[in-house]
Amino acid sequence: MDNTIILKKINFSFRKIIPWIIPIVIILFWQLIVSVGWVSATILPSPWDVLKDGAELTVSGELPKNMGISLYRATVGFVIGGSIGFVLGFINGLSKIARLAFDSTVQMLRNIPHLALIPLVILLMGIGEPAKIFLVAIGCMFPIYINTYHGIISVDQKIIEMGHAYGLKQSAMIRKIVFPAALPTILMGFRYALGVMWTTLIVAETISSSSGIGYMATNAEQFMDMKTIILCILIYALLGKLSDYIAKNFEIIFLEWRG
Repeated sequence: MDNTIILKKINFSFRKIIPWIIPIVIILFWQLIVSVGWVSATILPSPWDVLKDGAELTVSGELPKNMGISLYRATVGFVIGGSIGFVLGFINGLSKIARLAFDSTVQMLRNIPHLALIPLVILLMGIGEPAKIFLVAIGCMFPIYINTYHGIISVDQKIIEMGHAYGLKQSAMIRKIVFPAALPTILMGFRYALGVMWTTLIVAETISSSSGIGYMATNAEQFMDMKTIILCILIYALLGKLSDYIAKNFEIIFLEWRG
């Protein structure tokens, strides 16, 4: 019995390691080709040089400050846009009247690339925090809206009929049947919106900004500082990985009943 538990723990640990194997191999290969001189360190700094640059920027306080600002913009924009998208999707999914009134307009707006709004947003809102948060909110709103809406209208009618047969009231029907059935699709939209969040923020911060990770990358570009540019790219990649990890854990927690 003890051996079975040990084997299960080993298998669990191995499953945790597998997703990191390819990134580690890439980093080791990257370090190798720079160290042996196959690629010039001026063009592509080694991972060790990038790491040292990150440590220096951390000690100076520049990296924590700009990372905190980027996280603030991303979080606030996601909460605002995600909340609006969820509420609109939920209402339009439940109500045919609301669907007729709002869905066509929302779908029309959804097909406008939100990054194409950057010139208009700058003219109307300037280059301050509201403009960046607004762009992130717009980017996050539509994935959550469309997945929430689709999840609700796709609920199996047989399950709803069963709820009626048991005499469930509308509020109980929504709470016990409709929302749980739509939740997998809603969480899929949540996960997709997290990716859009970082993509939008990167563009917003590199076009017009005086702070944030994107600003650090743009500023480093002017001085041909490849170490900081690559560092910023890696930070965005790690933040995206962290966001995806959080989304996966939400799915595990909230969809545990499916097991």
